Amino acid sequence: MKLIVTGGAGYIGSVVGSHLVADGHTVTVVDDLSTGHRDAVPDGADFVQASVLDADALAPVLAGADGVLHFAAKSLVGESVDKPELYYRTNVAGSLTLLESMVRAGVPRLVFSSTAATYGEPQSVPIREDAPTVPTNPYGASKLAVDGMIRDFSAAHGLSAVSLRYFNVAGASGRYGERHTTETHLIPIVLQAASGTRESVSIYGTDYPTPDGTAVRDYIHVDDLASAHLLALGSAAAGSHRIYNLGNGSGFSVRQVIEAAREVTGRDIAAVEVGRRAGDPAVLVAASELITGDLGWKPGKASLQDMIGDAWEWTQRFAAPVPA
Repeated sequence: MKLIVTGGAGYIGSVVGSHLVADGHTVTVVDDLSTGHRDAVPDGADFVQASVLDADALAPVLAGADGVLHFAAKSLVGESVDKPELYYRTNVAGSLTLLESMVRAGVPRLVFSSTAATYGEPQSVPIREDAPTVPTNPYGASKLAVDGMIRDFSAAHGLSAVSLRYFNVAGASGRYGERHTTETHLIPIVLQAASGTRESVSIYGTDYPTPDGTAVRDYIHVDDLASAHLLALGSAAAGSHRIYNLGNGSGFSVRQVIEAAREVTGRDIAAVEVGRRAGDPAVLVAASELITGDLGWKPGKASLQDMIGDAWEWTQRFAAPVPA
Protein backbone atom coordinates (compact mmCIF):
# COMPACT_ATOMS: atom_id res chain seq x y z
CA MET A 1 0.00 0.00 0.00
CA LYS A 2 0.97 3.63 -0.45
CA LEU A 3 1.00 5.00 3.09
CA ILE A 4 1.53 8.44 4.62
CA VAL A 5 3.09 8.70 8.08
CA THR A 6 2.60 12.10 9.68
CA GLY A 7 5.11 12.82 12.42
CA GLY A 8 7.30 10.05 11.00
CA ALA A 9 10.51 11.82 12.03
CA GLY A 10 9.62 11.41 15.70
CA TYR A 11 10.20 8.49 18.05
CA ILE A 12 7.13 6.33 17.52
CA GLY A 13 6.46 7.48 13.97
CA SER A 14 9.97 6.57 12.83
CA VAL A 15 9.75 3.08 14.31
CA VAL A 16 6.31 2.41 12.81
CA GLY A 17 7.49 3.83 9.48
CA SER A 18 10.51 1.52 9.47
CA HIS A 19 8.23 -1.47 10.13
CA LEU A 20 5.98 -0.41 7.26
CA VAL A 21 8.94 -0.17 4.86
CA ALA A 22 10.18 -3.57 5.99
CA ASP A 23 6.68 -4.95 5.34
CA GLY A 24 6.90 -3.84 1.72
CA HIS A 25 4.75 -0.70 1.80
CA THR A 26 5.54 2.54 -0.04
CA VAL A 27 5.97 5.13 2.72
CA THR A 28 6.05 8.90 2.69
CA VAL A 29 6.84 10.73 5.92
CA VAL A 30 5.29 14.15 6.49
CA ASP A 31 6.88 16.07 9.35
CA ASP A 32 7.52 19.76 10.04
CA LEU A 33 10.62 18.85 12.13
CA SER A 34 9.46 21.06 15.00
CA THR A 35 10.25 18.17 17.37
CA GLY A 36 11.29 15.41 14.97
CA HIS A 37 14.69 14.79 13.40
CA ARG A 38 15.49 14.55 9.70
CA ASP A 39 17.93 11.69 10.31
CA ALA A 40 15.14 9.66 11.97
CA VAL A 41 13.15 9.39 8.74
CA PRO A 42 13.17 5.65 7.98
CA ASP A 43 15.51 4.33 5.33
CA GLY A 44 13.52 3.67 2.17
CA ALA A 45 10.83 6.26 2.93
CA ASP A 46 10.25 9.49 1.05
CA PHE A 47 10.18 12.71 3.06
CA VAL A 48 8.10 15.88 2.79
CA GLN A 49 8.77 18.67 5.27
CA ALA A 50 5.34 20.12 5.94
CA SER A 51 2.83 20.76 8.71
CA VAL A 52 -0.48 18.94 8.98
CA LEU A 53 -1.97 22.44 9.23
CA ASP A 54 -0.95 23.11 5.61
CA ALA A 55 -3.71 21.76 3.37
CA ASP A 56 -1.94 22.89 0.19
CA ALA A 57 1.15 20.86 1.10
CA LEU A 58 -0.92 17.81 2.08
CA ALA A 59 -2.94 17.63 -1.14
CA PRO A 60 -0.23 16.27 -3.50
CA VAL A 61 1.13 13.94 -0.83
CA LEU A 62 -2.26 12.36 -0.16
CA ALA A 63 -3.14 11.91 -3.85
CA GLY A 64 -3.46 8.19 -4.53
CA ALA A 65 -2.63 7.18 -0.96
CA ASP A 66 -4.19 4.06 0.54
CA GLY A 67 -3.94 5.14 4.15
CA VAL A 68 -2.55 7.51 6.77
CA LEU A 69 -0.89 6.75 10.09
CA HIS A 70 -1.18 9.95 12.09
CA PHE A 71 1.45 10.68 14.77
CA ALA A 72 2.04 14.41 14.27
CA ALA A 73 1.15 16.09 17.57
CA LYS A 74 2.39 18.01 20.55
CA SER A 75 2.64 15.65 23.52
CA LEU A 76 4.02 17.29 26.67
CA VAL A 77 1.44 17.36 29.44
CA GLY A 78 3.03 20.24 31.35
CA GLU A 79 3.45 22.35 28.24
CA SER A 80 -0.18 21.73 27.32
CA VAL A 81 -1.26 23.26 30.64
CA ASP A 82 0.90 26.34 30.04
CA LYS A 83 0.14 26.66 26.31
CA PRO A 84 -3.24 25.07 25.60
CA GLU A 85 -3.59 27.11 22.41
CA LEU A 86 -0.55 25.31 20.94
CA TYR A 87 -2.13 21.92 21.63
CA TYR A 88 -5.57 22.73 20.27
CA ARG A 89 -4.05 24.35 17.18
CA THR A 90 -1.60 21.56 16.38
CA ASN A 91 -3.44 18.49 17.61
CA VAL A 92 -7.05 19.42 16.92
CA ALA A 93 -6.89 21.93 14.05
CA GLY A 94 -4.03 20.00 12.44
CA SER A 95 -5.99 16.74 12.60
CA LEU A 96 -9.09 18.46 11.21
CA THR A 97 -7.05 19.78 8.28
CA LEU A 98 -5.65 16.30 7.70
CA LEU A 99 -9.09 14.65 7.83
CA GLU A 100 -10.57 17.20 5.41
CA SER A 101 -7.61 16.68 3.07
CA MET A 102 -8.04 12.89 3.27
CA VAL A 103 -11.71 13.16 2.33
CA ARG A 104 -10.90 15.40 -0.65
CA ALA A 105 -8.19 12.97 -1.80
CA GLY A 106 -10.35 9.88 -1.24
CA VAL A 107 -7.92 8.26 1.21
CA PRO A 108 -9.89 5.36 2.72
CA ARG A 109 -8.14 4.43 6.01
CA LEU A 110 -6.57 6.00 9.08
CA VAL A 111 -4.71 4.79 12.16
CA PHE A 112 -4.50 7.48 14.83
CA SER A 113 -1.98 7.74 17.64
CA SER A 114 -4.25 8.46 20.61
CA THR A 115 -3.37 8.25 24.29
CA ALA A 116 -4.38 6.90 27.68
CA ALA A 117 -4.43 10.53 28.82
CA THR A 118 -7.95 10.66 27.37
CA TYR A 119 -9.15 8.70 30.43
CA GLY A 120 -7.79 11.09 33.05
CA GLU A 121 -7.93 9.78 36.62
CA PRO A 122 -9.10 6.15 36.28
CA GLN A 123 -12.02 4.95 38.36
CA SER A 124 -10.72 1.38 38.15
CA VAL A 125 -7.72 -0.52 36.81
CA PRO A 126 -6.90 -2.08 34.49
CA ILE A 127 -8.44 0.57 32.26
CA ARG A 128 -10.85 -0.68 29.59
CA GLU A 129 -11.91 1.08 26.41
CA ASP A 130 -15.37 1.74 27.86
CA ALA A 131 -13.94 3.60 30.88
CA PRO A 132 -15.09 7.23 31.29
CA THR A 133 -13.01 9.72 29.32
CA VAL A 134 -12.37 12.70 31.59
CA PRO A 135 -8.94 14.09 30.63
CA THR A 136 -7.21 16.23 33.24
CA ASN A 137 -5.03 18.31 30.91
CA PRO A 138 -5.26 19.98 27.48
CA TYR A 139 -3.04 17.31 25.90
CA GLY A 140 -5.49 14.54 26.79
CA ALA A 141 -8.45 16.75 25.92
CA SER A 142 -7.01 17.55 22.49
CA LYS A 143 -6.49 13.86 21.69
CA LEU A 144 -10.01 13.02 22.87
CA ALA A 145 -11.38 15.75 20.59
CA VAL A 146 -9.57 14.17 17.64
CA ASP A 147 -10.99 10.75 18.51
CA GLY A 148 -14.44 12.35 18.34
CA MET A 149 -13.72 13.95 14.99
CA ILE A 150 -12.51 10.65 13.56
CA ARG A 151 -15.69 8.92 14.75
CA ASP A 152 -17.83 11.53 13.03
CA PHE A 153 -15.77 11.59 9.80
CA SER A 154 -15.96 7.80 9.63
CA ALA A 155 -19.75 7.88 9.91
CA ALA A 156 -20.16 10.75 7.44
CA HIS A 157 -17.52 9.88 4.85
CA GLY A 158 -17.01 6.11 5.09
CA LEU A 159 -13.51 6.35 6.54
CA SER A 160 -12.04 3.13 7.99
CA ALA A 161 -10.36 4.25 11.20
CA VAL A 162 -8.68 2.92 14.33
CA SER A 163 -7.50 4.94 17.34
CA LEU A 164 -4.79 3.31 19.44
CA ARG A 165 -4.60 4.57 23.02
CA TYR A 166 -1.29 3.68 24.55
CA PHE A 167 0.33 4.19 27.86
CA ASN A 168 4.12 4.41 28.37
CA VAL A 169 6.12 3.51 25.27
CA ALA A 170 9.73 2.40 25.73
CA GLY A 171 12.63 0.66 24.04
CA ALA A 172 14.28 1.21 20.68
CA SER A 173 14.25 -0.47 17.27
CA GLY A 174 17.56 -0.60 15.44
CA ARG A 175 18.72 2.96 14.87
CA TYR A 176 15.36 4.44 15.84
CA GLY A 177 15.02 5.51 19.46
CA GLU A 178 13.60 8.06 21.87
CA ARG A 179 15.18 11.51 21.54
CA HIS A 180 13.41 14.54 22.94
CA THR A 181 14.67 18.05 23.56
CA THR A 182 12.66 18.05 26.78
CA GLU A 183 12.66 14.56 28.27
CA THR A 184 9.79 13.67 30.61
CA HIS A 185 9.66 9.87 30.31
CA LEU A 186 11.04 7.74 33.12
CA ILE A 187 13.12 5.16 31.24
CA PRO A 188 15.09 7.69 29.12
CA ILE A 189 15.65 9.78 32.26
CA VAL A 190 16.94 6.73 34.14
CA LEU A 191 19.28 5.90 31.25
CA GLN A 192 20.54 9.49 31.19
CA ALA A 193 21.50 9.00 34.83
CA ALA A 194 23.17 5.71 33.92
CA SER A 195 25.17 7.35 31.13
CA GLY A 196 26.23 10.30 33.28
CA THR A 197 24.34 13.04 31.45
CA ARG A 198 22.01 13.45 34.44
CA GLU A 199 23.05 13.34 38.10
CA SER A 200 20.10 11.40 39.48
CA VAL A 201 16.53 10.21 39.02
CA SER A 202 13.71 11.71 41.09
CA ILE A 203 11.17 9.34 42.61
CA TYR A 204 7.99 11.37 42.97
CA GLY A 205 6.18 9.84 45.91
CA THR A 206 7.01 6.79 47.99
CA ASP A 207 3.75 6.49 49.94
CA TYR A 208 1.36 5.26 47.25
CA PRO A 209 -0.87 2.22 48.02
CA THR A 210 1.36 -0.02 45.89
CA PRO A 211 3.69 -2.90 46.86
CA ASP A 212 6.78 -0.68 47.14
CA GLY A 213 5.10 2.68 47.66
CA THR A 214 5.99 4.12 44.26
CA ALA A 215 3.67 4.76 41.32
CA VAL A 216 2.94 1.89 38.93
CA ARG A 217 2.71 2.36 35.18
CA ASP A 218 2.12 0.14 32.15
CA TYR A 219 5.02 0.01 29.67
CA ILE A 220 4.95 -1.25 26.10
CA HIS A 221 7.88 -1.86 23.77
CA VAL A 222 7.88 0.39 20.71
CA ASP A 223 8.25 -2.64 18.41
CA ASP A 224 5.09 -4.15 19.92
CA LEU A 225 3.38 -0.82 19.37
CA ALA A 226 4.44 -0.84 15.73
CA SER A 227 3.05 -4.34 15.20
CA ALA A 228 -0.31 -3.15 16.55
CA HIS A 229 -0.36 -0.30 14.03
CA LEU A 230 0.25 -2.69 11.15
CA LEU A 231 -2.55 -4.97 12.35
CA ALA A 232 -4.90 -2.01 12.79
CA LEU A 233 -4.19 -0.67 9.31
CA GLY A 234 -6.36 -3.19 7.52
CA SER A 235 -8.73 -4.12 10.29
CA ALA A 236 -11.48 -1.49 10.25
CA ALA A 237 -14.49 -1.70 7.97
CA ALA A 238 -15.57 1.29 5.91
CA GLY A 239 -17.52 3.75 8.02
CA SER A 240 -16.29 2.33 11.32
CA HIS A 241 -14.06 3.74 14.04
CA ARG A 242 -12.55 1.32 16.55
CA ILE A 243 -10.66 2.28 19.71
CA TYR A 244 -8.11 -0.05 21.28
CA ASN A 245 -5.92 0.25 24.35
CA LEU A 246 -2.34 -0.96 24.09
CA GLY A 247 -0.33 -2.07 27.10
CA ASN A 248 1.27 -5.01 28.82
CA GLY A 249 -1.72 -5.47 31.11
CA SER A 250 0.55 -5.41 34.13
CA GLY A 251 2.44 -2.49 35.56
CA PHE A 252 5.91 -1.79 36.86
CA SER A 253 6.72 0.56 39.72
CA VAL A 254 9.23 3.39 39.57
CA ARG A 255 11.55 1.45 41.84
CA GLN A 256 11.27 -1.63 39.62
CA VAL A 257 12.24 0.43 36.57
CA ILE A 258 15.29 1.86 38.33
CA GLU A 259 16.38 -1.54 39.62
CA ALA A 260 15.98 -3.12 36.18
CA ALA A 261 18.05 -0.32 34.66
CA ARG A 262 20.79 -0.89 37.22
CA GLU A 263 20.78 -4.58 36.32
CA VAL A 264 20.84 -3.99 32.55
CA THR A 265 23.42 -1.19 32.53
CA GLY A 266 25.60 -2.33 35.40
CA ARG A 267 25.64 1.27 36.60
CA ASP A 268 24.94 2.68 40.06
CA ILE A 269 21.98 4.96 39.28
CA ALA A 270 21.36 7.56 41.97
CA ALA A 271 17.70 7.99 42.97
CA VAL A 272 16.35 10.88 45.04
CA GLU A 273 13.02 10.54 46.84
CA VAL A 274 10.82 13.63 46.63
CA GLY A 275 7.14 14.36 47.21
CA ARG A 276 4.28 13.33 44.98
CA ARG A 277 3.39 15.39 41.95
CA ALA A 278 -0.11 16.77 41.97
CA GLY A 279 -2.52 14.64 39.96
CA ASP A 280 -0.32 11.56 39.61
CA PRO A 281 -2.48 8.43 40.05
CA ALA A 282 -1.05 5.51 42.00
CA VAL A 283 -1.63 2.95 39.23
CA LEU A 284 -2.20 3.26 35.46
CA VAL A 285 -2.50 -0.09 33.71
CA ALA A 286 -4.24 -0.91 30.42
CA ALA A 287 -6.65 -3.70 29.64
CA SER A 288 -5.70 -4.89 26.15
CA GLU A 289 -8.02 -7.88 25.79
CA LEU A 290 -10.10 -6.14 23.11
CA ILE A 291 -7.30 -5.77 20.57
CA THR A 292 -6.02 -9.24 21.45
CA GLY A 293 -9.44 -10.73 20.75
CA ASP A 294 -10.17 -8.69 17.61
CA LEU A 295 -6.76 -8.56 15.96
CA GLY A 296 -4.68 -11.21 17.69
CA TRP A 297 -2.18 -8.65 19.00
CA LYS A 298 -0.13 -9.33 22.08
CA PRO A 299 3.16 -7.86 23.30
CA GLY A 300 6.23 -9.87 22.39
CA LYS A 301 8.77 -7.86 24.39
CA ALA A 302 6.94 -7.50 27.67
CA SER A 303 9.77 -7.47 30.21
CA LEU A 304 11.49 -4.37 31.55
CA GLN A 305 14.79 -5.99 30.62
CA ASP A 306 13.72 -6.16 26.96
CA MET A 307 12.62 -2.53 26.86
CA ILE A 308 15.47 -1.07 28.89
CA GLY A 309 18.05 -3.28 27.19
CA ASP A 310 17.10 -2.09 23.70
CA ALA A 311 16.90 1.54 24.85
CA TRP A 312 20.30 1.29 26.56
CA GLU A 313 21.93 -0.20 23.46
CA TRP A 314 20.45 2.61 21.36
CA THR A 315 21.57 5.23 23.89
CA GLN A 316 25.16 4.01 23.72
CA ARG A 317 25.25 3.83 19.90
CA PHE A 318 23.01 6.61 18.62
CA ALA A 319 22.00 9.06 21.35
CA ALA A 320 24.60 11.76 20.67
CA PRO A 321 22.72 14.97 19.78
CA VAL A 322 22.53 15.73 16.08
CA PRO A 323 21.06 18.68 14.20
CA ALA A 324 17.36 18.42 13.34
